[in-house]
Amino acid sequence: MDAHHHVWDLAVRDQDWIAGPALAPLRRTFGLDDLAPHARAHGVTATVLVQTVTAAAETPELLALAADSDLVAGVVGWTDLTRPDVADALAALTRLPGGERLVGIRHQVQGEPDPQWLLRPDVLRGLAAVADAGLAYDLVVLPHQLPACVTAAARLPQLTFVLDHLGKPPVASGALEPWASRVRALAALPNTVGKLSGLVTEADWAAWTVADLRPYADVALEAFGPGRLMFGSDWPVCGLAAPYSQVIDTARELTASLSLAERAEVCGGTARGVYGLREPGAAPGDVPSSGTRR
Repeated sequence: MDAHHHVWDLAVRDQDWIAGPALAPLRRTFGLDDLAPHARAHGVTATVLVQTVTAAAETPELLALAADSDLVAGVVGWTDLTRPDVADALAALTRLPGGERLVGIRHQVQGEPDPQWLLRPDVLRGLAAVADAGLAYDLVVLPHQLPACVTAAARLPQLTFVLDHLGKPPVASGALEPWASRVRALAALPNTVGKLSGLVTEADWAAWTVADLRPYADVALEAFGPGRLMFGSDWPVCGLAAPYSQVIDTARELTASLSLAERAEVCGGTARGVYGLREPGAAPGDVPSSGTRR
């Protein structure tokens, strides 16, 4: 299971975050047909497709892709959490083609100038609606925003918060604090989950090693435990620092000390439970035996 990847079509919509020469390799269209051979080569049979831009039209497009795909098991989309009718907007998404594969919502909190954005009354009301819809909420934040994540998760115990990319730790600098303490505080809450994803692009793209990533993965494994940690490739963004195969191999190295059962949780069990994903080959009407969705 690859619990975090993206696609985009620049002929349909610009990705305005892909700016500057460093990100130039990403400035092209990436589709499911580009990912599929990499997934097959590494035995990845199901994925979670995650939004990239703050645009209402993107989520219906991702759901439609999922509806026509044997690979995408779930979609983490976007909607405006601050709109008064957010519950109706979420319900409308689930009625679209592929709507049954909507498993979570995400907002680019990392781009919000207010470090307390998650704690705004209108945002908290929107997050409660996400929980009421049986969806998870993916957190894409920077380390200085983690305290607000802790407070939000404490205020909304009915909502599962999924920390994308482990909160983007400062791998390139080698510093652990205050990131580590903040992640431990978040993980102390039972309604939180971490994604072992995106670490390679927080490192020195040209010269990183597995040893550079290990301290951050170890903090996450200790804090969340394998049962609340899931692997995601962050393809195609990961390609800035490593090809898909190397990301897979690195994840295996970082989890090599776990038992087979624990590695199975990180490599699929956690994602299936949190997002309520059907097993590969399940009939469209089958209901997952566990998970956030209801």
